[in-house]
Amino acid sequence: MSDVALAIRDLEKIFPKFHLGPLDVTVPRGAIYGLIGPNGAGKTTTIDLVMGMGRENAGTIQVFGLDHIQDEVAVKRQVGYVSPDLSFVAWGKVNRLIGFVRSFYEDWDDDYCLDLLKRFDIGWKDRISTLSYGAKTKLNLVVALAHRPAFLLLDEPQAGLDAIAKRELFTELLAAVQNEDNTVLISSHNLDEIERFADHLGVLHKGKLLVEGATADLLERHCTLDCTMPDGKALEVPGVLTHTQEGNRHRMLVDTSMNAVEQLKAIGATDIATTPVTLEELFIALVKEPASEEAAK
Repeated sequence: MSDVALAIRDLEKIFPKFHLGPLDVTVPRGAIYGLIGPNGAGKTTTIDLVMGMGRENAGTIQVFGLDHIQDEVAVKRQVGYVSPDLSFVAWGKVNRLIGFVRSFYEDWDDDYCLDLLKRFDIGWKDRISTLSYGAKTKLNLVVALAHRPAFLLLDEPQAGLDAIAKRELFTELLAAVQNEDNTVLISSHNLDEIERFADHLGVLHKGKLLVEGATADLLERHCTLDCTMPDGKALEVPGVLTHTQEGNRHRMLVDTSMNAVEQLKAIGATDIATTPVTLEELFIALVKEPASEEAAK
């Protein structure tokens, strides 16, 4: 099996008012990968394309080295998929849904399924239409997890979950990747939890992947920098993502991999102090539009 769980190369999907890509995404096998971005960034579109819902205009998608279209059945047998758009109401009751879905998976784990239902407080004969939104999300997770897939593909799985259920969710995700062969890709707006649990990140904005890599590496290479600059000195340095000024004192978020600190020193920066950034600070800096663009809207 490939060391890469998901390889997206030169992917494009074109809609009348939105263009995804060209997009390259690499999800290492055994990782918990957080795909984050504002609403409308293209996260759900990307996940839908991986699952074969819609066809790309260009590019390739491989799951464990298998083409997502040519090897669709083999791919879907290895993937557990959760989406807020999935609805199981047509099956009537929980037991009928479970009976239908389990018939597709030779490795369905009945004991694990029943244990998940119990922990998520879902009855075996509960009518699906009467479940709360959060309970329907939990049922979605049960269906995705019970065949113990090698790859969990989760689109906003926390939607509608309370704090306790969210903790249970991440407990299950961590348990799922105890075996280093198992992989999770999770799209979420909850940056605090993604920062704690995801060991790899991709930041998507307006259909483009802005950065991708190991979470620790991405956070380590960015920092908040305070410095004093000479009067009237222009500040045009590659790697400076955000910039505010009060008198001669400047604060900015910088990408140290682009030698931003050295370049600032070269144009006269003094009294330099740096502090680490959180994922939320980095995310906001990457996706925030310049004031000139915001004013033009």
